Amino acid sequence: MRANFALVRMLRALLLLIALAIPTIAGLGQSKVIEPCPATPSPVKAGSTNAPASPSLITSRAGETLIDATIPDDAEIEKLLGPYSGKVRALNVVIGNLEGELKKGGVGAGSLGDFVTDGLKTASSKLGKPVVLAITNAGGLRKNTITPGELRASDIFELLPFENALIELDLTGAQMLKLLQVVTAGRDAQAGARIQFRWNSEDKPEFISAKLIDASGREQEIDPLATYRVVTIDYLLKLASGSYRMLQPKKISNSIWSFWRRPRCITGITVCPA
Repeated sequence: MRANFALVRMLRALLLLIALAIPTIAGLGQSKVIEPCPATPSPVKAGSTNAPASPSLITSRAGETLIDATIPDDAEIEKLLGPYSGKVRALNVVIGNLEGELKKGGVGAGSLGDFVTDGLKTASSKLGKPVVLAITNAGGLRKNTITPGELRASDIFELLPFENALIELDLTGAQMLKLLQVVTAGRDAQAGARIQFRWNSEDKPEFISAKLIDASGREQEIDPLATYRVVTIDYLLKLASGSYRMLQPKKISNSIWSFWRRPRCITGITVCPA
């Protein structure tokens, strides 16, 4: 009996030791993150450049100055602008009067496209062999509208800002018909032909036929074997890709400067020198 009682006491002691050891065993392999203490600002030494600036009151004043002719010109500024001021003033010169609004849009680039190509054709025809057709791309017309009233040189430079030259080409009638197909599909501008087209299933203009319009407004059939003179801009001639690449191998007959530098009276579109 005593032996059994002693054994029970030993088991109790062993269980107590195991119970006390469990927290230690469970804590093995676990890490504990020690949070850093917040930094304590160090005292600012006397004379230090890091010392916080003391607040100060900032005041501002605003006023209005009327800019008019009473303010004298600045001689240095005038000297700086001298080489350019004359050219800028020249853009304000009135070169004609416009009776109706010119707008860009649709097949043929609208009345604005007619205005430009009529001018190209008229001016080119006065320099040599009559030109039967003038074309230009609608994308090169950089104004969408020109309002009625005084037409100034600045309107033309805004409309045609690129330094393009006019190029005259001799094309056969068959080549010219192919060219007019390109013009129609691209909704580009032309003067000298009356084109018939239809809208296809993709809602795009599709060329049907074309006839030339003479100076009296009469229609003329295009002879596929005859030779015709066409005027366009050098940009289209130089394109190495796209629809106008068909112009690449053609012979250049002549190269002339843009007539816009020498304003002329353009009949039929009510624009004449003031």
